[in-house]
Amino acid sequence: MKGKTVLWLSVAVMLVLIGCVIFVGVMTVLKWDFTKLSTSKFETNLHEITDEFHDISVLTDTAGVVFAPAAGEAVTVECYEQKNITHTVSVKDGVLTVEVEDTRKWYEHIGINFGSPKVTVRIPAGEYGALSVRSTTGDTKLPADFCFESVDISATTGDVECSASVSGSLNIKLTTGDIDLSNVSAHSLDLSVTTGEIEASYVTCIGDVTVNVSTGDVELMAVTCGTFSSRGSTGDLSLKNLIADEIVIKRSTGDVGFELMNSRDISITTDTGDVEGTLLTGKTFDAQSDTGRVRVPDSDPTTGERCKVRCSTGSIKITVASF
Repeated sequence: MKGKTVLWLSVAVMLVLIGCVIFVGVMTVLKWDFTKLSTSKFETNLHEITDEFHDISVLTDTAGVVFAPAAGEAVTVECYEQKNITHTVSVKDGVLTVEVEDTRKWYEHIGINFGSPKVTVRIPAGEYGALSVRSTTGDTKLPADFCFESVDISATTGDVECSASVSGSLNIKLTTGDIDLSNVSAHSLDLSVTTGEIEASYVTCIGDVTVNVSTGDVELMAVTCGTFSSRGSTGDLSLKNLIADEIVIKRSTGDVGFELMNSRDISITTDTGDVEGTLLTGKTFDAQSDTGRVRVPDSDPTTGERCKVRCSTGSIKITVASF
């Protein structure tokens, strides 16, 4: 029995070595370009749009979506896509519509794929109506060249970068992925991520801003809005130069840090995590922690502003900036 075991182990080792030699030989011939091992074939299809449109709707599966300013007045949609997973492009009732069309057979879902499908929408810089992007897996990029009446983006897996302005609501909802906003103005903002990080800088909203994360950190800088509300299960919240009429923060696990923040009414609640930061003006302070140290300035009732902090496990340290 022992001799047979040794024999079979020797055969197994030899087969592994032979496989390694074959692999090295093949990759050497291919100049170690792993994309040549892909069983999926990709092609680039260019669609020219001549009909007028106001709104834009993109529905895709695994393709990233990129918006870019056109060189002139021409509107084109360039699709780098896998054969049998193409996109149809048309204008319907004033809506530029991009939709994925998967015609693969069941056995064509099995294979090796190193490609990254991408839909590039090139439109003249300027103002447009409602923008809707629905994606299963893929990143979405919106540059500062465009302004929309509303933006609604959702993806199962993918990142979103946005610098476009929105006169109405800007809504981004991701299951797994990061959100990065910079130099954005909108009437209202709603950002939601199940697993991922949210970063936003230089954001101005006339209305409310809502930022919710189940697992992940949030970093905001230079944000001005009406009511700011944020909920999170696991992750830190970092706020710098946040100015709002009302601030409501609830965190399960994670620290809350802020610098030069201000509001007439502040409410911060954490289960496990510290609360530390500086405010621009004095408040009537109401701070309590079950197991942590509490250090806040003396209350200033003349301002008519309130700051309430509750921590189950964590310390509280708040100061008022002096200039």
